[in-house]
Amino acid sequence: MRIQSLILGVLAAAVLACGGAPKAGEDQVLVVFNAGSLARPIRVALDTFAARTGVRVEQESAGSLESARKLTELGKIPDLIALADAEVFPRFLMPEFLDGYVAFARNRMVIAYTGRSRFSREITADNWWQILQRSGVETGRSDPQLDPNGYRTMLVWQLAERFYGEPGLAARLEAVHPPRNVRPKEADLVGLLQAGEFDYIWSYESMARALGLPFVQLPNGIDLSPPDSAESYARAKITVRGARAGDSVTFVGSPIVYGFGVPRAAPHPAVAERFARFLISGEGRAILRREGLDALENPVPQGTAAPWMVP
Repeated sequence: MRIQSLILGVLAAAVLACGGAPKAGEDQVLVVFNAGSLARPIRVALDTFAARTGVRVEQESAGSLESARKLTELGKIPDLIALADAEVFPRFLMPEFLDGYVAFARNRMVIAYTGRSRFSREITADNWWQILQRSGVETGRSDPQLDPNGYRTMLVWQLAERFYGEPGLAARLEAVHPPRNVRPKEADLVGLLQAGEFDYIWSYESMARALGLPFVQLPNGIDLSPPDSAESYARAKITVRGARAGDSVTFVGSPIVYGFGVPRAAPHPAVAERFARFLISGEGRAILRREGLDALENPVPQGTAAPWMVP
């Protein structure tokens, strides 16, 4: 009996680590919409949470803008939404759907490739823009109308034009990334890269590291990473379709920050808040980091979104 009691005690502690045991009679379902680049780390976190709590989890991965438009255009409301650009929350979803969000991770833009990629032994942080323009090189990018990685790619091109002192470089790079090389989200490019259809793809460092892909680490002045470069990044901007048909939104260059939030009309808010607490806990951050994502040691709430962050 003593051994059995110890086992029950350990299990109870594990449940509490995820934010408490489920309330009696509560519908134990958790629906999460997330950016494509978050699909793998969020999946691992969800699986761990589900094993601890018995909650049934449902995950939908898409480009962050596409995920946001599921709420604004389709009326589909998840329990939690996690996006690759925290700015999408105030620009698309607040205050109609959420009161705020939590900034919880960082990333940087990179160029991923394989050992079979043309000129892979030559490409560097100094000559990548020349390599990508060489005859026969195929480079994939995601759709800027659906995915922040897509518009961030184009922001990097604008910044590179200034950084390297090459007038017209952004337009030339766009010309060698034709529509046939565009996919809805960054995650869709990976299989084509591994199959050899693309020599290079525009990616996030977290994705490249998680998949074991070699990548070009771009200079800090253009990779949308260090916070102290925010003023310089803001010189680049791009306009995309807004939250609803006929709307438009302009994004300016800024350090990459990921965010998540719990919609006011979340079908299962108590479960969502327990998972949110788990995601920013020490264990949750460790899971995200193992999957290549730079989870913030101190997540930052924005607005009045996260009363559950208070112990």
